[in-house]
Amino acid sequence: MAGNPTPDRIEPPADGTPRRRRALILVENLSVPFDRRVWQESTALRDNGWEVHVICPKGTKRDTESYMLLDGVHIHRYPLRPATGGPLGYVREYGLALWHTLRLARRVGPVDVVHACNPPDLLFLIARRLQRRGARFVYDQHDLVPELYLSRFGRGQDLLYRAVCLLERLTYRAADVVIATNESYRQAAVLRGGKRPEDVFVVRSAPAVERFRQVPPEPELKKGKPHLLCYLGVMGPQDGVDYALRALARLRDELGRTDWHAVFIGAGDTFDAMTALARELGLGDLVEFTGRIPDADLLRYLSTADVCLSPDPSNPLNDVSTMNKVLEYMAMGRPIVSFDLKEARVSAGDAAVYAPANDEGEFAKLIARLLDDPEERRVMGEIGLARVTGPLSWERSVTHLLAAYEAAYAKPPRRGRRARG
Repeated sequence: MAGNPTPDRIEPPADGTPRRRRALILVENLSVPFDRRVWQESTALRDNGWEVHVICPKGTKRDTESYMLLDGVHIHRYPLRPATGGPLGYVREYGLALWHTLRLARRVGPVDVVHACNPPDLLFLIARRLQRRGARFVYDQHDLVPELYLSRFGRGQDLLYRAVCLLERLTYRAADVVIATNESYRQAAVLRGGKRPEDVFVVRSAPAVERFRQVPPEPELKKGKPHLLCYLGVMGPQDGVDYALRALARLRDELGRTDWHAVFIGAGDTFDAMTALARELGLGDLVEFTGRIPDADLLRYLSTADVCLSPDPSNPLNDVSTMNKVLEYMAMGRPIVSFDLKEARVSAGDAAVYAPANDEGEFAKLIARLLDDPEERRVMGEIGLARVTGPLSWERSVTHLLAAYEAAYAKPPRRGRRARG
């Protein structure tokens, strides 16, 4: 859909009809609707009577319009250059994002709920301004930023670490309600955030099953090999693509297996470094990097894949985080090899096999085991699909999302008073 001219201000109905309750969702990490979780939340709220506005950055090749009304959701976007140069680069990025977010929030006007999605834990500054005008603040904690800092930069508990801990505490304190992506995050909100358990709601990320549908497999994608291995997701420092590549090198060198072709789908900060590592390991003929691809091509690869890889290493963030790629593999009925992480087991259960944390040799052995056992692969795929269409489905998460909004809306507005935890 083409973009529309950016309105100077979104005005209430002029005919005297009662206006719908208005939600303003703030996200800095990704553009919308590319951010699937935020888009699912937006459309669920729209379907339940809310007028939804989203403020987010522009994408690079998609989501480039400054304003568009997409499927009934108002999307306001601003230009943003991703951070470079370590932590100080993020300080520059976040400062610019806050300025643009405040500018666009003024244009949207009064709202009933402001819904801020981290990272970063700075959007509470915008939320507090809107609280003083009667809005309630829903904090949607996508990442535990202190753990993200430790896992991404390896600088230990230095001054910047203490700063991100402080910002997280201030965000918890300002929030009327917290949305957590899993029980581990919920425990963090209660224990270190001081939130009342009844004010913290688990809204799990779940793939839209209508998007992830089986299509006929295409053997030619295996490049003449009997088996296809797939990785889908972001390629950042904490995502473990390097672990997967080293495991594949061991699968070839120590187990003598070259009966596979592997495709890595996605992009990110370490994409160039990972393609270089594949060449360094001599995997050029066995491994393919596609970058980001259209959904139609994604379904072709996943429908053809024999085994899918979730190589996120054990670290303070990954141990307690839910990996979207795991749920997406399950939605496609694919068996998974993962490292043994707490929330990976919660999500996948018996749809995955688990190597000891960060053990690349065992990861390689589990790949070989699944390649040799098509019946085990079939059963694991069926288990995963049943979980993601049942207890882990988005429909169940929508119920919790709406409950969180009702709990926030029922609270008295804070207006000018100080936020309390």
